[in-house]
Amino acid sequence: MTEKQTVAPSARARRPARDALLEAASRRFYANGLTGTGIDTITAEAGVAKKSLYNNFASKADLVTAYLYARHEEWLGLYRSRLETAATPEERILAVFDAYADHADLAYENGFRGCGLLNAAAELPAGDPGRAVVRRHKEDVEALLSDHLEELLPNAPGRVASMARHLAFLLEGSMARAGLEGDDSCILEARRIATTLIDNL
Repeated sequence: MTEKQTVAPSARARRPARDALLEAASRRFYANGLTGTGIDTITAEAGVAKKSLYNNFASKADLVTAYLYARHEEWLGLYRSRLETAATPEERILAVFDAYADHADLAYENGFRGCGLLNAAAELPAGDPGRAVVRRHKEDVEALLSDHLEELLPNAPGRVASMARHLAFLLEGSMARAGLEGDDSCILEARRIATTLIDNL
Protein backbone atom coordinates (compact mmCIF):
# COMPACT_ATOMS: atom_id res chain seq x y z
CA MET A 1 0.00 0.00 0.00
CA THR A 2 2.66 2.51 0.97
CA GLU A 3 5.43 0.74 -0.91
CA LYS A 4 7.24 2.19 -3.88
CA GLN A 5 6.16 -0.67 -6.09
CA THR A 6 4.40 0.44 -9.29
CA VAL A 7 1.48 -1.35 -10.89
CA ALA A 8 1.06 -1.84 -14.62
CA PRO A 9 -2.00 -0.10 -16.15
CA SER A 10 -3.51 -3.46 -17.14
CA ALA A 11 -3.25 -4.69 -13.54
CA ARG A 12 -4.83 -1.48 -12.29
CA ALA A 13 -7.78 -1.95 -14.61
CA ARG A 14 -8.51 -5.39 -13.19
CA ARG A 15 -8.63 -4.19 -9.59
CA PRO A 16 -11.71 -2.63 -8.03
CA ALA A 17 -11.61 1.15 -8.39
CA ARG A 18 -11.86 1.63 -4.61
CA ASP A 19 -8.69 -0.41 -4.03
CA ALA A 20 -6.81 1.39 -6.79
CA LEU A 21 -7.85 4.79 -5.44
CA LEU A 22 -6.94 3.94 -1.86
CA GLU A 23 -3.53 2.59 -2.86
CA ALA A 24 -2.79 5.66 -4.99
CA ALA A 25 -3.99 7.98 -2.23
CA SER A 26 -1.81 6.15 0.30
CA ARG A 27 1.30 6.66 -1.80
CA ARG A 28 0.58 10.30 -2.58
CA PHE A 29 -0.64 11.32 0.88
CA TYR A 30 2.44 9.86 2.52
CA ALA A 31 4.88 11.25 -0.05
CA ASN A 32 3.35 14.71 -0.54
CA GLY A 33 0.98 15.29 2.36
CA LEU A 34 -2.79 15.64 2.43
CA THR A 35 -3.00 19.24 1.31
CA GLY A 36 -0.27 18.73 -1.28
CA THR A 37 -2.22 15.97 -3.01
CA GLY A 38 -5.17 16.79 -5.23
CA ILE A 39 -7.99 14.57 -6.41
CA ASP A 40 -6.75 14.76 -10.01
CA THR A 41 -3.34 13.40 -8.96
CA ILE A 42 -4.94 10.47 -7.14
CA THR A 43 -7.33 9.51 -9.94
CA ALA A 44 -4.57 9.79 -12.56
CA GLU A 45 -2.25 7.53 -10.57
CA ALA A 46 -5.07 5.09 -9.87
CA GLY A 47 -5.96 5.02 -13.57
CA VAL A 48 -9.65 5.73 -12.95
CA ALA A 49 -12.08 8.53 -13.80
CA LYS A 50 -12.81 11.22 -11.22
CA LYS A 51 -16.40 9.96 -11.13
CA SER A 52 -15.11 6.64 -9.77
CA LEU A 53 -13.63 8.44 -6.78
CA TYR A 54 -16.97 9.98 -5.84
CA ASN A 55 -18.74 6.68 -6.48
CA ASN A 56 -16.53 5.12 -3.80
CA PHE A 57 -15.82 8.00 -1.40
CA ALA A 58 -18.18 10.78 -0.40
CA SER A 59 -15.39 13.36 -0.49
CA LYS A 60 -11.65 13.80 -0.25
CA ALA A 61 -12.11 13.90 3.53
CA ASP A 62 -13.76 10.48 3.36
CA LEU A 63 -10.81 9.19 1.33
CA VAL A 64 -8.40 10.62 3.91
CA THR A 65 -10.23 8.81 6.70
CA ALA A 66 -10.10 5.56 4.74
CA TYR A 67 -6.37 6.08 4.23
CA LEU A 68 -5.83 6.53 7.96
CA TYR A 69 -7.75 3.35 8.76
CA ALA A 70 -5.69 1.51 6.13
CA ARG A 71 -2.41 2.68 7.70
CA HIS A 72 -3.64 1.48 11.07
CA GLU A 73 -4.45 -1.93 9.61
CA GLU A 74 -1.10 -2.05 7.83
CA TRP A 75 0.72 -1.48 11.12
CA LEU A 76 -1.44 -4.10 12.86
CA GLY A 77 -0.40 -6.60 10.20
CA LEU A 78 3.27 -5.93 10.90
CA TYR A 79 2.68 -6.20 14.64
CA ARG A 80 0.77 -9.49 14.35
CA SER A 81 3.56 -10.90 12.21
CA ARG A 82 6.11 -9.98 14.88
CA LEU A 83 3.86 -11.38 17.59
CA GLU A 84 3.89 -14.82 15.97
CA THR A 85 7.53 -15.32 17.00
CA ALA A 86 7.34 -13.55 20.38
CA ALA A 87 7.56 -16.28 23.01
CA THR A 88 7.65 -14.19 26.21
CA PRO A 89 5.85 -11.12 27.58
CA GLU A 90 9.07 -9.15 27.14
CA GLU A 91 9.29 -10.14 23.49
CA ARG A 92 5.63 -9.24 22.99
CA ILE A 93 6.25 -5.75 24.35
CA LEU A 94 9.25 -5.34 22.07
CA ALA A 95 7.18 -6.60 19.11
CA VAL A 96 5.37 -3.26 19.24
CA PHE A 97 8.68 -1.44 18.73
CA ASP A 98 9.72 -3.94 16.05
CA ALA A 99 6.51 -3.33 14.10
CA TYR A 100 7.25 0.40 14.02
CA ALA A 101 10.80 -0.31 12.86
CA ASP A 102 9.38 -2.56 10.14
CA HIS A 103 7.09 0.27 9.06
CA ALA A 104 10.08 2.59 8.82
CA ASP A 105 11.87 0.05 6.62
CA LEU A 106 9.19 -0.16 3.93
CA ALA A 107 10.24 1.15 0.51
CA TYR A 108 8.69 4.62 0.51
CA GLU A 109 8.85 6.65 -2.66
CA ASN A 110 10.53 9.69 -1.11
CA GLY A 111 12.02 7.89 1.87
CA PHE A 112 10.72 7.41 5.38
CA ARG A 113 9.07 10.58 6.72
CA GLY A 114 7.92 9.36 10.12
CA CYS A 115 4.52 8.20 11.27
CA GLY A 116 2.05 8.69 8.44
CA LEU A 117 -0.80 8.97 10.92
CA LEU A 118 0.82 11.79 12.90
CA ASN A 119 1.90 13.52 9.70
CA ALA A 120 -1.72 13.49 8.55
CA ALA A 121 -3.06 14.61 11.94
CA ALA A 122 -0.75 17.63 11.82
CA GLU A 123 -2.56 18.78 8.67
CA LEU A 124 -6.08 18.21 9.96
CA PRO A 125 -8.05 20.79 11.98
CA ALA A 126 -9.17 20.13 15.53
CA GLY A 127 -12.35 18.08 15.55
CA ASP A 128 -11.70 16.46 12.18
CA PRO A 129 -12.81 12.78 12.13
CA GLY A 130 -9.38 11.81 10.83
CA ARG A 131 -7.74 13.03 14.00
CA ALA A 132 -9.98 10.70 15.98
CA VAL A 133 -8.72 7.78 13.88
CA VAL A 134 -5.11 8.72 14.64
CA ARG A 135 -5.84 9.12 18.33
CA ARG A 136 -7.53 5.73 18.43
CA HIS A 137 -4.49 4.11 16.81
CA LYS A 138 -2.16 5.59 19.42
CA GLU A 139 -4.51 4.52 22.21
CA ASP A 140 -4.65 1.01 20.76
CA VAL A 141 -0.85 0.81 20.70
CA GLU A 142 -0.66 1.91 24.34
CA ALA A 143 -3.34 -0.68 25.21
CA LEU A 144 -1.27 -3.42 23.56
CA LEU A 145 1.74 -2.39 25.62
CA SER A 146 -0.44 -2.43 28.72
CA ASP A 147 -1.78 -5.90 27.95
CA HIS A 148 1.72 -7.33 27.60
CA LEU A 149 2.95 -5.52 30.71
CA GLU A 150 0.11 -7.07 32.72
CA GLU A 151 1.68 -10.45 32.00
CA LEU A 152 4.83 -9.24 33.76
CA LEU A 153 3.08 -7.31 36.53
CA PRO A 154 -0.23 -9.11 37.11
CA ASN A 155 -0.93 -7.54 40.50
CA ALA A 156 0.25 -3.98 39.89
CA PRO A 157 -2.26 -2.12 37.71
CA GLY A 158 -0.84 1.28 38.67
CA ARG A 159 2.67 0.32 37.60
CA VAL A 160 1.33 -1.23 34.40
CA ALA A 161 -0.53 1.93 33.42
CA SER A 162 2.46 4.14 34.23
CA MET A 163 4.96 1.96 32.34
CA ALA A 164 2.64 1.56 29.33
CA ARG A 165 2.38 5.35 29.06
CA HIS A 166 6.16 5.66 29.52
CA LEU A 167 6.86 3.15 26.72
CA ALA A 168 4.24 4.71 24.45
CA PHE A 169 5.85 8.13 24.83
CA LEU A 170 9.30 6.62 24.27
CA LEU A 171 8.01 5.03 21.09
CA GLU A 172 6.36 8.23 19.84
CA GLY A 173 9.47 10.29 20.51
CA SER A 174 11.60 7.80 18.64
CA MET A 175 9.19 7.88 15.70
CA ALA A 176 9.35 11.67 15.53
CA ARG A 177 13.16 11.58 15.46
CA ALA A 178 13.17 8.65 13.03
CA GLY A 179 11.09 10.71 10.62
CA LEU A 180 13.75 13.43 10.70
CA GLU A 181 16.60 10.94 10.32
CA GLY A 182 14.81 8.99 7.59
CA ASP A 183 15.52 5.51 8.93
CA ASP A 184 14.81 3.13 11.81
CA SER A 185 17.91 3.85 13.93
CA CYS A 186 16.07 5.96 16.54
CA ILE A 187 13.35 3.33 16.87
CA LEU A 188 15.95 0.64 17.43
CA GLU A 189 17.64 2.81 20.04
CA ALA A 190 14.27 3.26 21.76
CA ARG A 191 13.86 -0.52 21.66
CA ARG A 192 17.17 -0.92 23.50
CA ILE A 193 16.04 1.61 26.12
CA ALA A 194 12.73 -0.25 26.46
CA THR A 195 14.60 -3.50 26.97
CA THR A 196 16.51 -1.99 29.89
CA LEU A 197 13.32 -0.60 31.42
CA ILE A 198 11.59 -3.97 31.14
CA ASP A 199 14.57 -5.81 32.62
CA ASN A 200 14.41 -3.52 35.66
CA LEU A 201 10.73 -4.10 36.39
